[in-house]
Amino acid sequence: MNNTKKLLVSFVMLFSVLFLAVAVSAAPIGTITNVEVDGLNVNSNPAIVVGNSVNVRVDFNSLVNASDVTVEVKIEGNKKDVEAQTRNFDVETGKEYSRTLKLDVPFDLKDELSGTVDLTVEVSGDGFKTTSVYTLSVQRESFNANILSVSVPQNIKAGENFPVDIVIKNIGYNNLDDLFVTAKISVLGIERTAFFGDLVALECDKSLTSVENYGVDVARKCNEDNSDTLTGRIFLQAPYDAKSGSYALSVSTENEDTMSSKTTQIVIGNDFSSGTFLVSGSQLLVVNPTNEVVVYRLVPASTNGVSVSLSENLIAVPAGSSKAVTVNAVSSAAETQIYSVNVFSADGKLVEVVNFSTTTQGKSISSPVVVLTVILAIIFVILLVVLIVLIGKKPEKEEFGESYY
Repeated sequence: MNNTKKLLVSFVMLFSVLFLAVAVSAAPIGTITNVEVDGLNVNSNPAIVVGNSVNVRVDFNSLVNASDVTVEVKIEGNKKDVEAQTRNFDVETGKEYSRTLKLDVPFDLKDELSGTVDLTVEVSGDGFKTTSVYTLSVQRESFNANILSVSVPQNIKAGENFPVDIVIKNIGYNNLDDLFVTAKISVLGIERTAFFGDLVALECDKSLTSVENYGVDVARKCNEDNSDTLTGRIFLQAPYDAKSGSYALSVSTENEDTMSSKTTQIVIGNDFSSGTFLVSGSQLLVVNPTNEVVVYRLVPASTNGVSVSLSENLIAVPAGSSKAVTVNAVSSAAETQIYSVNVFSADGKLVEVVNFSTTTQGKSISSPVVVLTVILAIIFVILLVVLIVLIGKKPEKEEFGESYY
């Protein structure tokens, strides 16, 4: 029995010590005299909008001298809490202080258009603390189409048609009508727009009352046949000449009331990333990575001192294939020569200018006309020499003796 009494007394004493310790540590640092949210007093039931940032002003009167004092504000959401805190500062007894902090309003209104959140204000420092909790009204932004996800295949090849799957949810206060969605890769110059339709603000049951439907006017907001979320697909085609690498794919949705966007990265591979027209020595390699036959007309560019000829001037390259054209160039000058070949499409449009360079020895003149001219000139010179020799030769005189008959 005595042991029980001693244990009970010890427990009471320990509880008293802990209570006193808590009481001392919980001593107020001051009196919070005013709290405003975006200029509105918290006691006037101010409404804040999810996704926005608000300025929270806290005024308090210090009851003690303290150092390392901070003011902290917090909004406790259903899924996420957000908070902000000032730097440390000093306070003196009887003085009034004011601090303003910026706080983001969390997205918590998944199945309702409006609701309430708790705003906690805490002033603390040197073991002193004063805390107050206030209730704020919170509601959705008027119009807001949130792009939840953008999905594309992991491996995309140049020239390939690929799908872009998009999920959009209406997280605004009002219904969204006539939504258009655009997917584009600006660097590659490709873009496509599709009509996605309408989204209601809330999915609910018309048989419910307004109160049961989160306070929503059923006739205006609620339609059980429509959805607040939709999934759609847009097809884009990667250009055949796109270089291998990572590209920014932008998806945007808009109607007459709102616009939102989301960007993701995609990877495009190209086996012909170095180009469609390749130079290999004296050959021009024409690559056709498309799924159709392409026809090109090749025209050598005229330059001074260089004679350029091609093995073919009009070529047809089958789909997914390539063709080599030999480029011959001769020059009478012993130096490095730069020349080019113009590539035209079947409709006469200039597609590419391919540059070549070659070093000649100054005697590689192989044109048949030039060779024939040189041969004729040599023959002429030989004949001229022979003629001169023949003319210069004098005939010998004949001596006749006397004859007697």
